[in-house]
Amino acid sequence: MKTVKKIAALLGAAALSISLLAGCGKKAEEKVETAKSNIDLSGIKFISDGVLSVGCEVGYPPFEDFAEDGKTAIGYDIDIITEVARRLGLKVNIINTAWDGIFAGIDNNYDVVCSACTITPERKESMLFSDPYISNYQAVILKKGNNKKITSFKDLNGMTVAVQKETTSDELLSDYKSTGTISLEIVANEKVLSCFTQLDNGEVDAVCVDSTVADGYLAKNGDKYIYAYKDETEPEFFGIVMGLNNTALQKAVNEVLAEMEKDGFIKETLDYWFGL
Repeated sequence: MKTVKKIAALLGAAALSISLLAGCGKKAEEKVETAKSNIDLSGIKFISDGVLSVGCEVGYPPFEDFAEDGKTAIGYDIDIITEVARRLGLKVNIINTAWDGIFAGIDNNYDVVCSACTITPERKESMLFSDPYISNYQAVILKKGNNKKITSFKDLNGMTVAVQKETTSDELLSDYKSTGTISLEIVANEKVLSCFTQLDNGEVDAVCVDSTVADGYLAKNGDKYIYAYKDETEPEFFGIVMGLNNTALQKAVNEVLAEMEKDGFIKETLDYWFGL
């Protein structure tokens, strides 16, 4: 999802806390019960006892979104982190936080960030990542009826392209533009939803976005958009983020993710949200 070069200060008052009594999006009406964990958590200090507090930018479907009630957080990330917490014997508290500055809240406002976070060498210098729980690529989406052939990002030359601000897509196209590789206008939005609205309204020619997000939009709006290009030469991997010194929590989360991979929970959740 995102490769931010600079982390802005997080305004804690701006974060909206969403206590998830309704667990997974797949079972939104069922109460999530914690499990008895066999993993030793005695050396881990949580923001709130017995609770895994999670920073998450709700509004990046299908990873994070609001249910029809406008309050309940649902999505792939929500299902994954809710199950991680359950298997650790913890309740989960999703804290809706603006992406800009989200990492600054780790160990202050919440224990981890689970929000389609790309694992990068730069980020690993200042934070810890879990093992990957999904892979991703960069993609280009056009409005249906646009027959322009896109075989690489260079084919975006002369176009106006919407991206979410400070994401991998934003950084990628900004690098192409700054180096003079191509000439294009980049429209950076706070929310990915705004990118697709601009495409709908004809304000931009294309949207550059994570392929996993594109998969979700195309699954629901196949009559509106065209999957024009996916760069499969540069895979990305998403992980759960925690403080640089919190190796005990990293170990616990990785143990649970390995269990979830082994027993099929991750595949089942991928199938549900992305139809993979």
